[in-house]
Amino acid sequence: MSEPILQLDGVVTDIGRYHILKGVTLDVPRGQVTMLLGRNGVGKTTTLRTIMGLWRAKAGRILLEGQDMAPVPVSSRAALGIGFVPEDMGIFSDLTVEENMILATRSGPLDPARRDWLFAAFPPLRTFWRSEAGNLSGGQKQMLSIARAMAEERRLYLIDEPTKGLAPAIVSTMVGALRELKAQGASILMVEQNLSVARALGDRAAVMDDGAVVWAGAMAELSADPALQERLMGLSVEAH
Repeated sequence: MSEPILQLDGVVTDIGRYHILKGVTLDVPRGQVTMLLGRNGVGKTTTLRTIMGLWRAKAGRILLEGQDMAPVPVSSRAALGIGFVPEDMGIFSDLTVEENMILATRSGPLDPARRDWLFAAFPPLRTFWRSEAGNLSGGQKQMLSIARAMAEERRLYLIDEPTKGLAPAIVSTMVGALRELKAQGASILMVEQNLSVARALGDRAAVMDDGAVVWAGAMAELSADPALQERLMGLSVEAH
């Protein structure tokens, strides 16, 4: 396994009186796609939100290339080079697609070559470039949400269930775009319930249960072992 770009060591997160993360330990290798898997409600989204500082860790350490994230304010974490695609997409509906993309860049105007690459990956962005984002379909909004995270090259991408509720044709477009990002050597931590997507993209897998990582290893190993899938998640990759 390559050197970790992100390390979580015993991360504990409480939300109100609820204990959500109960000691998450996880390494995300540089230049690979790590799939964060598990049943609903086990803490996957909370893990990503804790990395971004949207929920504060009560205990444990989060290290980005060895840098302790604890003292870094929420407003500065994206500036460290983290691209975040939240589950709720978080687009600005009253702004155009172009304006949403401009807001996602930190180093000046959107690079034309990068824009054209995103147009090729997500053709509807070109079609609706000057349209208000609120007028897009659900699948088009998800494309925009992912494209914003990809507006510039990032050190790390955190992506929360990008294919949830989408039609198969749109899922195929998403997978193609993320494959291209992976081919560029991107480091990605991705929550995904569609296990066929996880198998298509993932190099590594980490399975969560009850607020902790209970298994971590090669995605290929998990894909090849239906009994392990059933034990960890109650379902089979082959069935999805």
